Amino acid sequence: MKDTLKNVVNNALKSLELPVEDFVIEHPALMSHGDYATNVALVVAKEVGQNPRELAEKIMKEVVLQDLPEINQVSIAGPGFINFTLSRTFFTKQIKLINTIDGEWGKNGAYLGKKVLVEYTDPNPFKEFHIGHMFTNIVGESLSRLFVMAGADVKRLNYQGDVGMHVASAIWGMQQMGLTADSQFGPRELGEAYAKGATAAKNNESAKQDITTLNKKIYDRSDEAVNQLYDKGRAVSLEYFEDMYAILGTKFDHYFFESEAGPKGQDLVLAHPEVFVDSDGAKIFPGEQHGLHTRVFINREGLPTYEAKELALAEMKEDECGTHDLSVVSTANEINEYFKVLLKAMSLIHPDLAQKTEHIGHGMVRLTSGKMSSRTGDVIPARDFIDSIKLVALNKVEESGREVDEQTAKMVAMGAIKYETLRGSIFQDSVFDEGNALSFEGNSGPYLQYTYARIQSVKEKAEKEGVATGLEVIPKDIYDVERVLYRFPEVVEEALVDRSPHKVAVFLTELASEFNAFYSHEKIADVGDELASYKLALSDAVAETLKTGLWILGIDAPERM
Repeated sequence: MKDTLKNVVNNALKSLELPVEDFVIEHPALMSHGDYATNVALVVAKEVGQNPRELAEKIMKEVVLQDLPEINQVSIAGPGFINFTLSRTFFTKQIKLINTIDGEWGKNGAYLGKKVLVEYTDPNPFKEFHIGHMFTNIVGESLSRLFVMAGADVKRLNYQGDVGMHVASAIWGMQQMGLTADSQFGPRELGEAYAKGATAAKNNESAKQDITTLNKKIYDRSDEAVNQLYDKGRAVSLEYFEDMYAILGTKFDHYFFESEAGPKGQDLVLAHPEVFVDSDGAKIFPGEQHGLHTRVFINREGLPTYEAKELALAEMKEDECGTHDLSVVSTANEINEYFKVLLKAMSLIHPDLAQKTEHIGHGMVRLTSGKMSSRTGDVIPARDFIDSIKLVALNKVEESGREVDEQTAKMVAMGAIKYETLRGSIFQDSVFDEGNALSFEGNSGPYLQYTYARIQSVKEKAEKEGVATGLEVIPKDIYDVERVLYRFPEVVEEALVDRSPHKVAVFLTELASEFNAFYSHEKIADVGDELASYKLALSDAVAETLKTGLWILGIDAPERM
């Protein structure tokens, strides 16, 4: 509809022989001001030297002459804003559309026919899968789903750090704990081993040297006992990670590992002496020459760093996934500056790959207890965190007098976690507030889930009463919930353009709020009400929108709560 209005306004400008300028069409803050508003008269008046309100009157008359059935009223506000109020016919058609285009509501064709790679989560084997990984996964999964809504062929990628000093630290710690390839151990023991090794490397020079030596052995696989311990620990970690991905609702299409990227990255750096220069036995990229900072790509021990591996990873993605149109890498914003250097270096070696690589650095989600550190062992395992939220959710639902099963409690817990993660801009740091996350009163995942479940209950009651959905009898007035509902496709498209899933979250909360207000004032399943079928159709459309929007956020919509 926004595009339609833009064309109508442009036609009016051409009829008046006025310049076509870049203007805005947006939703007014108050519904009483209409469904859309534009500043076109103010923009053009400045260009042609006319009074903006007088110009708005002329433009309005030309718009009215076009007699668009979707527009019920056009008016002028303030210094020259033009407001549009949409017609009853428009809103009724929207409800019919939502209820008939099965599974297509909210989709757009912005990336139709394009292949998009989205890399996210990227946990390191031999470390705990902590809540930081979980939050990163939630962001990456939602971004992936926004691309799906835009028609893209999306491939989800996971790049896992199975070599490096963190692995050497963990192997050293395992040795100190007396663990062997024949020992029984799990992810918790690996986390303890890493914390032990990382702490020793920081505080003990001898231990640091031993871990550095061990790191080289892991790279070249020159020690059979180390190889066996490494292989066992890696397998335990990866199996554990798969369990976590299933809990979080993510299914990756391709996995990449640093152990594979390392040798390729090293060869790539060495093959480009014009880009990477010698510095004290290391190979560096002199970023200062490009307004950035210098980074090491091969260290003094002759081993490739993360940077070199990332260069190779871009090639590996192309080889494994085929030609693609966009490669998105979603990580915490702690490496934003590092990624700028990486992309600059990549542009000098693979300009085509650099051009279609986009880094999205999201903010950190912290608990009220502050920052975590896997090095010191001060981390909160994601599984433990999810279990604790699930227990609180279970208790909260039971306290309200409703019955809930284990599966629904899990859905509510994950809905609380994911919504709380995504309800604000992903580019800003935020604090996870458990009380807010589990609220049933609004601005939370459970609130949206409960609203969806409420509609299912209404539909069930309507069926028993013999009320079916229908649009034969149409109300004269437009319900406020209708004035929000139709905006969903716009919101989804804007959320992807801005890489901002929170726009979907904010919209869903507004929609749920308007529906619950509608529910409190209207009898929906009353067989004696001639508008009952229409209200039920409207409720169906709201439910479909909530379900799809929740899906974008990675949240399940329970049928009962």
